Amino acid sequence: MLFRAYDPERDQDAVRRIWREIGWLRPGQEEIIDLYIGAIQAHVAEVNGQAECLVLTAPGTARYLDDMLPLCAVAAVATSRVVRRQGFATRLTARAIAERAAAGDAIAGLGMFEQGFYNRLGMGTGSYEHQISFDPARLMIQGRPRIPKRFAAEDWKKLHQARLRRRLGHGAVSLTPAIITRAETLEDGPKGFGLGFCDGPDDAISHYVWLLAENAGRGPYHVRWMAYQTGEQFLDLLGVIKSLGDQVLRVTMQEPAHIMFQDLVEQPFKQSRMTRHTNWETGVRGSAWWQCRILDMERCLAATTVCGDALAFNLALTDPIADYLPEDAPWRGVAGDYVIALAETSSACPGHDPALPTLEATVNAFSRLWLGVRPASGLAVSDGLRGPGSLIDALDRVLRLPEPHVDWPL
Repeated sequence: MLFRAYDPERDQDAVRRIWREIGWLRPGQEEIIDLYIGAIQAHVAEVNGQAECLVLTAPGTARYLDDMLPLCAVAAVATSRVVRRQGFATRLTARAIAERAAAGDAIAGLGMFEQGFYNRLGMGTGSYEHQISFDPARLMIQGRPRIPKRFAAEDWKKLHQARLRRRLGHGAVSLTPAIITRAETLEDGPKGFGLGFCDGPDDAISHYVWLLAENAGRGPYHVRWMAYQTGEQFLDLLGVIKSLGDQVLRVTMQEPAHIMFQDLVEQPFKQSRMTRHTNWETGVRGSAWWQCRILDMERCLAATTVCGDALAFNLALTDPIADYLPEDAPWRGVAGDYVIALAETSSACPGHDPALPTLEATVNAFSRLWLGVRPASGLAVSDGLRGPGSLIDALDRVLRLPEPHVDWPL
């Protein structure tokens, strides 16, 4: 068994086979997968001369309050049928993350297939994301909609730039390589299309929605993503979606971080009751499908700003990722003792101050606390966070953050 970088000439056929075996590769999409893999960092585990496990990481950024932090996105973890439950995926993912941490990324994030597997790498579960299903004709958007422009896969460069310029809330993620948007639009094939506007300088795309039509007639249509910079632009796009409602019966989308979408739908409870157990069911479903972790304690705490009273404490931090890394890895996690200062300018310094109370935490739980997924009092019940009651209460008072939402399909 050998862990190494992906070599397209050597590994292309084997990696395609892995993706077929796990059901990720549909006939005719081989070149799309090759395009995607070639644009980002790829690592394989080789067994008996063949690549049998693949891990992809993509560079990006994540917004934390008013700061932008360098992000390592674990874009894919794929294991063939012959090496399941051998630990290859865990160790290969740990090495890929360690490489990015050593290169300067401050946090890592991923979309999980199930809660628990990536916890062993220090990942903590993120916020609930709401999936909204609605009849577009029931959107309470007034006036005649603007006439949008059509966008297609060949517009991928402009589409990607508009995604990067979109409104970013706390926790919002952007993946940097434009090939990612190209691959996503190509993957949707003729069922995918964009509608939007070019109000930017030099006729740049200012705001748009990318949709996937499962059935071009009645729907459902899925909003794969939206890109807009202002509330007015968001309403522009909802007006476009509403205009489809004379034919399309159902649209699904992820609720934007700063909007309660129910405010914009006419009689949401009545519509939910009327469509229950039909193919056009409307309503809201929530799931916490993404995870994240801190890679650089000093950098992440430096981005933290709190209002009101300052708070200082010791942090005894454990990090399970070290168990899956070789002794000579360039980075072996963030376990250790820190003195944490939360204030207008916060910090994390290695050491221990006997005059301060001590918080014990896994990096999983502390990452969730730092990001604002849940308060300390909740994590003390459900995750690996322990400390004096007075310290837990003080953390609840001082560390009040907006709920994070990634706003990108990791």
